[in-house]
Amino acid sequence: MQQNNVTETLIGAAVVVVAVAFLCFAYFRTGSGSLVGYEINAKLAKVDGLAIGTDVRLAGIKIGTVTDLTLDPRTYLVTVHMNIRDNIKLPVDSSVLVTQAGFLGGQYLSITPGGDDKMMVAGAFFDNAQGSIDMMNLVGRYVGGESTTNQPPKPKAPQGQTPPAQAPQAAAPQGPVKAQDPGAGP
Repeated sequence: MQQNNVTETLIGAAVVVVAVAFLCFAYFRTGSGSLVGYEINAKLAKVDGLAIGTDVRLAGIKIGTVTDLTLDPRTYLVTVHMNIRDNIKLPVDSSVLVTQAGFLGGQYLSITPGGDDKMMVAGAFFDNAQGSIDMMNLVGRYVGGESTTNQPPKPKAPQGQTPPAQAPQAAAPQGPVKAQDPGAGP
């Protein structure tokens, strides 16, 4: 009986060790730990789908995370604070874009590096930043056949009336119309 207790204890300990090893592997592999790096910022009009911890990627590779989102009550722009790895230096003319991983995937920030020799310093802001795009609105407009501009729809004229901006159409000819014989000359 005592041998069964020892066996069960050893199996339980092995399960705990495997679980801890798996958690450590997942923690370090996904980059869930805090990044040592510097902060850069962007001001965006829309940040739908972004949250603290959202990936910041360059060429598809995670180089940082979103650390904070703050709303400016005067301009209604959102300041996105990002922590970028120390070994990644970004040119000052780089741009940032809120994009999506596939049609149904989650949002992330995509950085496109610029060509300037001068690099961004801690606390700098992106000069070129584009917020999120409302994909459902675009799909709805496409399916519904609506214009994708932000122009308000033109008012429709009441039935039976000609809109004032249109000129009246020429009257159709009255009486029977005789078709020309295709074999006849001009």
